[in-house]
Amino acid sequence: MKNNNYKILVLSDLKKTTENTLKSTVSLAKMIGGQIDFFHVKKPTDVVVRDNQLSAIRNIKEEHHLISKNIQQLITPISEEFGMPISYSFTIGNVKNEIEDYIKETKPDIVVLGKRKPKRLKFIGDSLTHFMLTNFEGVVFIAAEKNAIEPNKKVAIGLFNDVTHSFNIDFAAALLANSETPLKSFNILSKKDSELNKTTSPIQTEAYTFEQGDNAVKNVSKYISVNNINLLCINRKNGVSLAESNIKEAMDNLNVSLLVNREKLQLNNSI
Repeated sequence: MKNNNYKILVLSDLKKTTENTLKSTVSLAKMIGGQIDFFHVKKPTDVVVRDNQLSAIRNIKEEHHLISKNIQQLITPISEEFGMPISYSFTIGNVKNEIEDYIKETKPDIVVLGKRKPKRLKFIGDSLTHFMLTNFEGVVFIAAEKNAIEPNKKVAIGLFNDVTHSFNIDFAAALLANSETPLKSFNILSKKDSELNKTTSPIQTEAYTFEQGDNAVKNVSKYISVNNINLLCINRKNGVSLAESNIKEAMDNLNVSLLVNREKLQLNNSI
């Protein structure tokens, strides 16, 4: 396991939930030993409102100053309160392209997103959640607005289905050292996977098992709330369609931050 060297990249749209996302990121960084980088992309169409070239140049310069000021006002109080340096960058351009280039340049281990609202098709206008889950090979941390993990406090960890692989991350030991025990696991079983779940898991958990059906995820949500879980770990499998995955259901129905482990997931554009 790395020692105080995990690179954590926060991708933000600078909306009101960003403060909570940053605090959750600080909490994660303190637990695993990580450094935080903050990145924002603004679309040119949101900046240039006139056809005149000189006016456009002036708008871009003004927008650069405004974005820098807004980011500093956001990150400085959090950085000072929790003693966690936070570097930042921003640019104006195509959201996906700029993020993809920035990730190639900085090579983060973990990408942090704010948790989208249920049923929304877009994030930062370009389906960023879908884009990161299908293209980023590291860990994706989706920070919830409510019931967030908090700096300098123990985290209550839950494992969602596929217990063995959902906690298959490099910094698992660091999370365990900062977690409430025992870990809780929440499993939705069907006939197809019931035999698989009879095998003994190497991770000791207090297990909750639910029958697959229309209310299964709602029941999981209720037990997550009762157990005060604020970080749910999910396995990301290759060759799994969106309809078969746990991730979309978890994002839509579970009011909890998600830690989605590495491996690309094959999704459609509805996420």
